[in-house]
Amino acid sequence: MTAAISREERLDWLQLIRTESIGPISFFRLLKKFGSAAAALDALPRLARAAGRAQPPALADRETCARELDLADELGVRIILACEPDYPRLLRPLPDRPPVLYAKGHPSLFERPAVAIIGARNASGAGRKIARDLAQGLGAEGVVVVSGLARGIDGTAHAAAIETGTIAVVAGGVDVIYPPEHEDLTLEIAARGLLVCERALGHQPTARDFPRRNRLISGLARGVVVVEAAAKSGTLITARFALDQGREVFAVPGSPLDPRCQGANRLIRDGATLVETAEDILEVLAAQARGARETGPDDLFDWAEGAGETDEAPDAAPPELRAAVFELLSFTPLHRDEILRAAGAPPGLVADALLELVLAGEAEELPGGAFVRAAR
Repeated sequence: MTAAISREERLDWLQLIRTESIGPISFFRLLKKFGSAAAALDALPRLARAAGRAQPPALADRETCARELDLADELGVRIILACEPDYPRLLRPLPDRPPVLYAKGHPSLFERPAVAIIGARNASGAGRKIARDLAQGLGAEGVVVVSGLARGIDGTAHAAAIETGTIAVVAGGVDVIYPPEHEDLTLEIAARGLLVCERALGHQPTARDFPRRNRLISGLARGVVVVEAAAKSGTLITARFALDQGREVFAVPGSPLDPRCQGANRLIRDGATLVETAEDILEVLAAQARGARETGPDDLFDWAEGAGETDEAPDAAPPELRAAVFELLSFTPLHRDEILRAAGAPPGLVADALLELVLAGEAEELPGGAFVRAAR
């Protein structure tokens, strides 16, 4: 869609994605089925009743969404819909891409090649120096540095790339300062770089928001560099998202005696590219670019969009398929492609079954395209 988006259409998109139980995959499935966010909003009560839910999902308050549009204008924040031409190209093929992105600063940075640099919050002095050197080396070659504006490695990488271009993906609203000690850095990035998020303006980040944020850090970059990470850390969650998204994963080796290096060392053991300098990263990306070819959306994207369906496709999944998909789910997250393979049914019908389970309150969509049974 290239035509200008009206204010009412923006309100429709905001209201739908803010509605109870609707995540990105469910959003785009509804858009595929009904053709517009407005039609999907109208159909939600009927769909929820058909799925067996006594009370339909509570729609987001439209007046609240309208005030958010006004506030965005006041604050100089761009609200970019996934159907608009300036939506980041690297996010477009992802089935769980945010329907709505908030951008404060210079969205033109989306058009440049980018690499994410992430790592420990309690980073060592050596780790910070490596992150600084990598960020400056990449920036000198025109590469934008993406990170999550956290303490430690993230903040160091952003600060080193201010002059050459940096994108900070935040877990709360783009108008919320977090962590507090990064107030000056946040304001500088907003002025000279780019702040990005998918959460509403004014939203204070919670623990659930950081995995959502992490999939965008990797999604906006061609590769992810890990500089110091504990064996169990949010940094490794981002690395897993990167692998799922087909991004290159790099890691800086560290001492086996330092717990902050165990995660990065394990990534190298498992196949991540060992790097010591920016040149190591640039060589891999250059080889990647030489071998790249234009391809269509991948299977997961097709499935999320319901590709392969015909106009004669039924309005709902057969009850027996919905029951079978529900049996595949547990309280342990299961990735959508695993559900697709295990269900052994047409992709569009599996997507419908998942949507119905979500609307019925029997399943929950998680960041990264995983699903679980809803807690009772």
